[in-house]
Amino acid sequence: MATPGASLRFRRLRQRFGISAPKVAVRTHVAWYWRALAVVVVLSVSLASAAWIYDAGRRIAGFDSQSSAQALADLRARVAELDAELSVVRGVASAADSNLKIERVAQQQLAQQVRLLETENAALKQDLAFFEGLVPGSGSGEPGVRINRFRIEPDLQTGGYRYRMLLVHNASRQQREFRGDLQFVVKVQQGGKDAMISLPSEGEANAQRYRLEVRNFHRAEGILPVPPGAILKSVEVRVLQDGVVRTRQTINL
Repeated sequence: MATPGASLRFRRLRQRFGISAPKVAVRTHVAWYWRALAVVVVLSVSLASAAWIYDAGRRIAGFDSQSSAQALADLRARVAELDAELSVVRGVASAADSNLKIERVAQQQLAQQVRLLETENAALKQDLAFFEGLVPGSGSGEPGVRINRFRIEPDLQTGGYRYRMLLVHNASRQQREFRGDLQFVVKVQQGGKDAMISLPSEGEANAQRYRLEVRNFHRAEGILPVPPGAILKSVEVRVLQDGVVRTRQTINL
């Protein structure tokens, strides 16, 4: 019969080597620096793989960094080239615009000169027709001076009105040459009111330009000054001799 001490030993042996015995794990000892190196290697490989996958994805999607940088450089070079061409074109356009303005001014001046010459030519033709209609040396007509072809036209350069007329003197034995003065009575409307202006005015410095000396024919012309903003209504021209009116003529505008 087994003793109690033997039973206790047998139970202890069963606990140590039996099914309920504690498990024992056997591990190989690795130094810490090898473990750190392994972690660094794994992280480096992971980062390199991630970078390669990112670049591959950009290339597949058409967003390659190198090709994008090259395309951007090409675009910048093209923009610089276009800016240079634009500067040249702007210079040419500015020069052409200046030349065009000069040509327009010259054309306007030529057109104004042509109109002036046409007006003078028409006046000369009228005077020529009048002279051709006269019978030279006949002495027909009453002695004295008379007014022909009296006209009033706006003068754009001075802002006044230009008058033109032809004075004809039928000489007599007593008076071979007529000496006298021109006088103008100008009716204007200004500020809704009518006003009369006499030219030359009293004490006018250049009244000498209204003096006349007519032997046979005399063509008189000049500028009638009009106040700014005034509207010319009529002009009466008078030929005076010693303060007496010898002839007159009126134009209503």
